[in-house]
Amino acid sequence: MTTVLIVEDDPLNFRVFAKILTKLTPLEVKGTEDVEEVLRLVLNKEVNIILMDVSLSNSFYQGLAVDGICISKILKSNPLTAWVPILLVTAHAMEGDAEHLLGNSGADGYVSKPVIDHQAFIEQIFLAMGKQ
Repeated sequence: MTTVLIVEDDPLNFRVFAKILTKLTPLEVKGTEDVEEVLRLVLNKEVNIILMDVSLSNSFYQGLAVDGICISKILKSNPLTAWVPILLVTAHAMEGDAEHLLGNSGADGYVSKPVIDHQAFIEQIFLAMGKQ
């Protein structure tokens, strides 16, 4: 089974993404904002792609508050976890935001919230997974 990990602090956003993916694709969905769990799932190869919220309010790593950019950097800097495609998901959608966020995080793609075009969203996920 192909699994999408949604790292999101807003339960409503998680439900929206999960519903889009489970209704329109054969993908399985998991969700957490616990950094240790994210690392465990990726190290154990239990997920195939991550949808990473940029602004996380309840995520901590080694005692420090972290956001999706920091978690992406952690994953991409470790040879054991760098393989997993990460799509940043954020409401930061001003001109230049995508380039800035991708450059700082090492993530593989960028999706702006709210997701209006469900088919384009799904295509972007499958495209990112195809680059594995």
